[in-house]
Formats: sequence, structure tokens, C-alpha cells
Amino acid sequence: LRDGDAAELSDDLDAIREALVEWYRADHRAFPWRRTEDPYAILVSEVMSQQTQLDRVVPAWEDFLEQWPTTADLADADRADVVAFWSSHSLGYNNRATYLHEAAGQIETEYGGSFPETPTELQELMGVGPYTANAVASFAFNNGDAVVDTNVKRVLYRAFAEIRNADDPDYESVANALMPAGESRIWNNAIMELGGVACGKKPRCDEEGCPWREWCHAYQTGDFTAPDVPTQPSFEGSRRQFRGRVVRLLGEHDEMDLDTLGHRIRVDYTPDGEHGREWLRGLLSDLAEDGLLEVEETREKTVVRLRR
Repeated sequence: LRDGDAAELSDDLDAIREALVEWYRADHRAFPWRRTEDPYAILVSEVMSQQTQLDRVVPAWEDFLEQWPTTADLADADRADVVAFWSSHSLGYNNRATYLHEAAGQIETEYGGSFPETPTELQELMGVGPYTANAVASFAFNNGDAVVDTNVKRVLYRAFAEIRNADDPDYESVANALMPAGESRIWNNAIMELGGVACGKKPRCDEEGCPWREWCHAYQTGDFTAPDVPTQPSFEGSRRQFRGRVVRLLGEHDEMDLDTLGHRIRVDYTPDGEHGREWLRGLLSDLAEDGLLEVEETREKTVVRLRR
């Protein structure tokens, strides 16, 4: 399938395509970013959705766009305010906030306030990799290739014996062969929905009325094995959570000394303990490398502040 020949996939290719699109149109999860073609709003949703559960993304996305409704508004914002927002909404990985802020500035200064429309051009934006660029091109401009995330890989592996039997499956070629030309917006939404709703780690083929049951290799054979898919790391008690607490506290105070900060972010902080100064310095070092804060060392004390 490396030549992307769609005819190799199935004699019923048109029926497969039509069944999936009709299933999606009939009923799907109503995420608010699916109701817009604004590339800025879609970029924000894609960046927020990286490594963050969608139930936390929806309110954060709505609040973010209410505070900074355009790229011009975001570009004019103080970066520390954007990072503080990110942290206060428990989105984690605060460097994504700085990248989004930088990308907004690029749109305004380099592109005259208008988004580039192709995946290749979109990758010129700060923090926008191939997957995000393709998603924005697809959902905003209907101008992308097939999106291939872990959910889509699971669907393809289960549905098509050609993928399952390949030593080195070429998911991108299969996904692009499946996608109808010029239909990236609805197709990518539909196949991602299939993977997220009906074809999860625990398949719900009949419960969700999977439209591919009559063609699906896994459904026909009862073998629902699939490639390992990384599980979402727990947020509670994670380094992401404590990084967020640090940034949120420093957003409320001009500066804090090391031990005061440690006691404020975790109840079991003891300077010489397991979760003490050494642990906290590692956390602060990561944040400093991301350009989010400054650490000032003197003989008397260590002072930490947000980088403005």
C-alpha cells in the first residue's frame, strides 16, 4: 500500500467512505471547535488537546477565546498572563502557552493577520508540528492530508488485514488512500470520532453502531488486538500539576524564596526530604529552560520569579 493505491484497500471503497461520513453526520460529540472554521480557534483547540483530556479542554478553550478572541489580542497580551491562564486551567506543559503566544505574534507580524493555509506553511508557526499543521489545514481550510493519530491507527489496524499483516505498516498511505479527495475536514473528523467513540481500546462496535462492521477484519474475526497506545498519564500528583502550581503562585506574587514556594505547592514539602529542595530545584530548572521563570541564587537565599 505504499503507493497509496486506494483500489488495493477494498472493492467497496465508495461504500466504506459513505458509511463513515453518514454515521458521523447522524451523531457525533459536539465539541465547540467542530462548529467553527476559524483557524485561530482551531489552532488553540489543537494545542490545548495535546496531552490533555478533552473534558478539561472545552471550558479552557472557551475562556481562552473570550479573553483573547483574535491572534492580534493574543499577540498583544503579556506572555506571563498567557502562561498564568494555562496553569490556572490545569492544562499542563506550559511551554505550549508560550509557543501559542509566539505563533500569534508571527501571524500578525509575518502574515499580516491571515493564517497560512497549507500544512507545510503552517509548520512555520512556532510550536506547530506536522500533526497540528495538518489538523488546522484540514479543519479550517479543508486543505489537509489524512490525520493519523493513535485512534486512527487503531481503527486502521483493526479494519484492514493489509495493515495488520504488514511488517512495517504504512498508516499514512492507507489513511490517505481512504480519504476522499478534497474532503479532509469531514473525513478526518469522522475517522477520529470512530476511533474515539466506537473503536477505543475496548471496542463498542454494536453499541455505537460502527459503520464499518460489515467490512472490518476485527469485527469479522473477533480479534480486536491493536498496537499499544500510550495511556494518558495521571494529572493528579504529576510533575505537570506541580509545575502548574509553581507558575500559578508566581503569577500571584512578584517573587518567592525557595522554601516558601515549596511549602505552598505541596503539603509534604520538607527542605531535606524526598520532596524537598533538590526535587523543587529540578522542577524549577525545567521551567527555567522553558523560558517561564528566573531563579536568582545568593548566599542568603534562592529567589524565584516569573520571566516577564
